[in-house]
Amino acid sequence: MKAKKSSKMELRKSVEIIGCLPASSRALVGGLYWSGMPEEAGGGRKAMNIISLGAGVQSTTMLLMAAHGEITPKPDYAIFADTGWEPKKVYQHLEWLKKEAAKFGIKVIVTQEKNIKDDLLFAINSESKTGKAGFTNLPFHLINKDGTRGMAKRQCTAEYKIRPIQKKIRELLGYKPRQRIKEKVTLWMGISTDEIQRVKPSREKWIEHRWPLIEKRMNRLDCLSWMERKGYPQPPKSSCVGCPFHNDALWLDMKLNDKEAWEEAVEMDRAIKKLHRLKGKPYLHGSCQPLDEVYLHENQITIDLFDNECEGMCGV
Repeated sequence: MKAKKSSKMELRKSVEIIGCLPASSRALVGGLYWSGMPEEAGGGRKAMNIISLGAGVQSTTMLLMAAHGEITPKPDYAIFADTGWEPKKVYQHLEWLKKEAAKFGIKVIVTQEKNIKDDLLFAINSESKTGKAGFTNLPFHLINKDGTRGMAKRQCTAEYKIRPIQKKIRELLGYKPRQRIKEKVTLWMGISTDEIQRVKPSREKWIEHRWPLIEKRMNRLDCLSWMERKGYPQPPKSSCVGCPFHNDALWLDMKLNDKEAWEEAVEMDRAIKKLHRLKGKPYLHGSCQPLDEVYLHENQITIDLFDNECEGMCGV
């Protein structure tokens, strides 16, 4: 009985998620269909197709599949919103990807309004020097005064990923702030079938989300296999250096293979203790221990980084 009840709940959840998808974008997932073809813009205006590029496994695969004509129509642009605190490997991969996409006539645009690391340090220093509450926006793990645990409010995705991309799209369309957009923009999201819970509709009326990898029934391993078949390098994991959503596997990988990033994260973990505006004491690690004191299972043989990519939509 429990198994049947669980299956019904999962089916109901899938239906609810797929119910968020536009009627024009139905593909086979769990026996449910949508066509995968974006709607055309009304009023004779050209519809624009844009890739939200996180430069991780899924969005890299999606961009290159479009370049090879395996996903249509050909996107007008791919936009990468730079938080300013990605690992060096991501920036190196992004430079390669820009050149590779250009061979197929697809322009990768990098946009950045603010630097999440600099903003965080500014908030920390403002509090320590003036005693006034600074501004922070990462979902830190907290130990409250009564000993309970919680998380700080998450604002980083909207401020450093979603809004910069939307602003850049406005510029590409030739609109000024607050002008009503008449074109129809289809924004491609790099979400695969194994993370369908991240599928959500756009909050902007002029933007319609599309999930090409779900249309192709591809999971993350399928993406890696496609990249390998084409002779492309495996993309690095895309997420901010000090993201509180990292699991032990990613922290360990950083500690072993990216000393500079690890040291940055450890120093930031110490520095955020000065953020007194928070209701509790903040930590980057979910155990609410100092990052450099956390046991990360260093003796494990393999490191599973499967669920630790931002791709521009962390927590969205």
